[in-house]
Amino acid sequence: MAAHSTSTSTLADPTDFATSYRPGNEADFERLYQRSYGRILGTLTAMLGDRAAAEDCAQDAFERAYKKWATWQPLAPAEAWVHRIAINAAVSYQRKMRIREVGEVIRRIGRPSAAPDPQVLAESGDIAAAIAALPPKQAAAIVLRHYHGYTNRAIAHALGIPERTVASRLLSAKMRLRESLKQSYGPQTAGDGGGEVRSAQASVAAV
Repeated sequence: MAAHSTSTSTLADPTDFATSYRPGNEADFERLYQRSYGRILGTLTAMLGDRAAAEDCAQDAFERAYKKWATWQPLAPAEAWVHRIAINAAVSYQRKMRIREVGEVIRRIGRPSAAPDPQVLAESGDIAAAIAALPPKQAAAIVLRHYHGYTNRAIAHALGIPERTVASRLLSAKMRLRESLKQSYGPQTAGDGGGEVRSAQASVAAV
């Protein structure tokens, strides 16, 4: 596949349905890749909190999608179909990493941990960290709706869940985000930090 482009001018309409793509057509898959890569990478980055891991999962997802392209059924937007493959790849990655982390923790017992990189801390926004801490499919639902503009129907196709459950999943994710930010900032108080707290809470309220 050719080098991808993440320019917003080339991103696909997430409601773009079957008429735009033909199963098995090489040129159509290349167009799908160019248009949707940026959105899918953004979803996976939010889910995993790790850009490099997200890029690996995105590439893996497109490779799997390419192998299945001839069998794709145009019952949902092609991008939502690839999103579903990508989200499943991210969930599998997280499971593998948790297993690996258990072994690493055991090996590190008794050893002092390194101080966190201040640059990493500075670049990690509170809301991005809170989204990454959500259950994978709740994080994906938030990103698909509020960053990519997916409808409930398209989210349902991407996550592989009934459309009627999308609203409840979004509500649960929103409540978790609010609680997470509340724990990060503590109770709202008057003073210098109040504005920052209110700004973060307003951002979650808009989700």
